[in-house]
Amino acid sequence: MTANGTGTSEAGPMNDLESFRDRCADFLADHATGITVAEADDPRHELTHQQCVAFQQAAAAAGLAGLQYPVEYGGQGLTEDHQRIWREETSKHPLMTRTLSISQGMCLPMLNEYGTEAQRAAYQADLISANQVWCQMFSEPGAGSDVASLQMRAIRDGDEWVINGQKVWTTLAHVADRAIVIARTDPEQPKHRGISMFIVDMKAPGVEIRPIHQIDGGMRFNEVYLTDVRVPADHQIGELNQGWRLATAMLMYERVAIGTGQTGGVQHVRSDKLIRAATNRDRASSPVIRQQLMTMYSAEVCQSLMGMRTRAEAQAGKTPGPGGSLGKLAGARIAAMYRDLSLTIVGPGAVAGEDNGRWGLDALTTFASGIAGGTNEIQRNIIGERVLGLPREPSVDKDLPFRELRTGTQQT
Repeated sequence: MTANGTGTSEAGPMNDLESFRDRCADFLADHATGITVAEADDPRHELTHQQCVAFQQAAAAAGLAGLQYPVEYGGQGLTEDHQRIWREETSKHPLMTRTLSISQGMCLPMLNEYGTEAQRAAYQADLISANQVWCQMFSEPGAGSDVASLQMRAIRDGDEWVINGQKVWTTLAHVADRAIVIARTDPEQPKHRGISMFIVDMKAPGVEIRPIHQIDGGMRFNEVYLTDVRVPADHQIGELNQGWRLATAMLMYERVAIGTGQTGGVQHVRSDKLIRAATNRDRASSPVIRQQLMTMYSAEVCQSLMGMRTRAEAQAGKTPGPGGSLGKLAGARIAAMYRDLSLTIVGPGAVAGEDNGRWGLDALTTFASGIAGGTNEIQRNIIGERVLGLPREPSVDKDLPFRELRTGTQQT
């Protein structure tokens, strides 16, 4: 292969891709053997995270991580075809990067596209190899779906920013080394302006992380309090007061990551699981259940095809478009179908602890799909306005200075 990553060699590009597929298959056969810890025994996902990090570090050592990222920043400088092959091969094995979806699928591409040369040189290779893991801190108690109403403040003090405020629902903040954070830097501007983006050290003085206890027994989400946290001025990402544009880009990456998954090819994992459950319980002969299973199977296939198209349309290193909301919304609808149908098939055993309570926990967990990464209602607005071209909803606070708004704990 040439150094420019074109995928060509003396034997030709096709032979090179075939050889690359063999490399992927061999590596995955040895390393993608499944997460060995049960979720019930790992409420903070710390043990799971250790195994995910070990897998990613092994992939980096084998030259199979950061395939399309530049070589000078720890990537492999390869092509979209190589990335597609990797996704296809990983789809044949248990998912081994579950806890890295935010770090790899959101923070890494944001740093690659919007970070300075110095920021990329300092952090990108470690992000690719999972020697560092990052989290995202957007949501606040008074700014969930309306992220632009955030109140966290960043005030310039010489060569540093001093940040104060609270974030909530921060996934795996307790195992993260750094975070991408948005904070308000000019309250005199309207709420969608006057926001800036920063890289924050999660071990810095003034950072406090508190677990959120979930209904399914997990504690992978957190509240994070920042009290007089000092951030070097060169850890600002993008231009001052342009953080909303960057936050929107990061949310696009998030929706694509959620809607297309971390593997490739056509997937129908949930349908397969329910088909097995229905067969084992002699429910597969029911015409109603058969129809529901087929509906869900078709929906999963369509979501996979949609995800494949979204990834194919997205140029390497460029922010995805609003079409990512289609896959994200489809995934939330499939999760709801799975919840209802699984409880129908399994029956009372689902809430009585059958299979170590896995069915009941699965049902509870599906509710998050309609919230994480933006609620279903937000996705429908995005699809209507930015994909279908429908008129925007009225916004009475569009041009008002943020300090004049009644939002969160802020009172005029």
